[in-house]
Amino acid sequence: MESDIDPSSTPHTNVNSWVEKLGPGLITGAADDDPSGIATYSQAGAAFGYDILWTILLTYPLMVAIQVISARIGRVSGHGLATNIRRHYPAWLLYGTVILLLVANTINIAADLSAMGAAVNLVIGGPTHVYTVGLAMLSLVLQVFVPYRNYVRVLKWLTLVLFAYVGVVFTVQIPWMTVAIRTVFPHLSWNGDYITTVVAVFGTTISPYLFFWQASQEVEELRARHGQRALKHAPSQGTSNLKRIKFDTWIGMGFSNLIAFFIVLATAATLHAHHITDIQTSSQAASALRPIAGEFAFLLFSIGIIGTGLLALPVLAGSAAYAMAGTFEWKNSLELEPKLAKRFYGIIVLATVIGLSLGFTSIDPIKALFWSAVINGVASVPIMMLVMKMASNPDIMGTFRISGTLRVVGWLATVVMAAAVVGMFCFL
Repeated sequence: MESDIDPSSTPHTNVNSWVEKLGPGLITGAADDDPSGIATYSQAGAAFGYDILWTILLTYPLMVAIQVISARIGRVSGHGLATNIRRHYPAWLLYGTVILLLVANTINIAADLSAMGAAVNLVIGGPTHVYTVGLAMLSLVLQVFVPYRNYVRVLKWLTLVLFAYVGVVFTVQIPWMTVAIRTVFPHLSWNGDYITTVVAVFGTTISPYLFFWQASQEVEELRARHGQRALKHAPSQGTSNLKRIKFDTWIGMGFSNLIAFFIVLATAATLHAHHITDIQTSSQAASALRPIAGEFAFLLFSIGIIGTGLLALPVLAGSAAYAMAGTFEWKNSLELEPKLAKRFYGIIVLATVIGLSLGFTSIDPIKALFWSAVINGVASVPIMMLVMKMASNPDIMGTFRISGTLRVVGWLATVVMAAAVVGMFCFL
């Protein structure tokens, strides 16, 4: 039953329980470990073993900072990132970033759908393309016809599938002391392949679609909860909501990076240890595990690919739709019926269908995945700069402008990503 009581004054209610506090941050973090990300982490672990684990630790606070800031912009202003960019920055900057986001997301959708279909084929055999189409249609039905309040519960439960990668680790022998030492004191290499892999991990972990999605989901949460208003206009609601955002994001990104750590660890302990160092897709990683780690590890890895794909597809398509809706002032909400937000849902369908279609062309999915990472990396830098500018803009944030440690770490994340992009182009 809904209540008008302020959640901050009722610590024992379900609304204020730690489970209920998990939402946009948890889903955003889990969606970061999509099949494309799994492929990147698998390749990193296979190629460089335990010496790449340090990147997961380093990206964690940087990822938390930029996602907390994105979420705060949505909750404080009551608008997503695209709407705020449109209102306060030049049109060419808005169109450029949104186009980059659309292209990268669509290619990412194509790669994820192909990986999901291939994973089903690995587990039960049969026609890969039929599975790919079926999974795309299932994702669209859930996004378009299931109201947000119900659908978000589905997404929360889907995050549990990521524990499959924790399970994989416990099916093989792990030298834990070596792992701990090499994570903190890795054997760094300055060759092109190693640097490129480090850049790929950063680009996979900190991606523009995650910024857009979490900011927009905070707006959805604002609309879904009775009596809640944008913090800019209701400062009294600030303390409890900003604490929730911080808790949700630290847990969500921690969950994301923990799973990424276990994926790298699993492939390092199995594939790298057996001199299998060239893994280019998530399904290829699952296949390679089978003769080394056994049938159970193979099944866990494959099921994880399917589940994370179902989790990531709505984030990829949805963030594209939110960006377009904010750009052109369309009605937008996953809570609205399709007939009330036709153009918003149309972008979700179009992005998914185009992504699905790319899987039936002669386009090399590995190259598509690579260029998606390149576009995401390039797009992330100006978008992060804009996010940081918006978070410090009193016209957008009112009295909730970011400061102190959050601002420092946010800018540090931006500088690190800029350095990663420069490094990426140096080794292209």
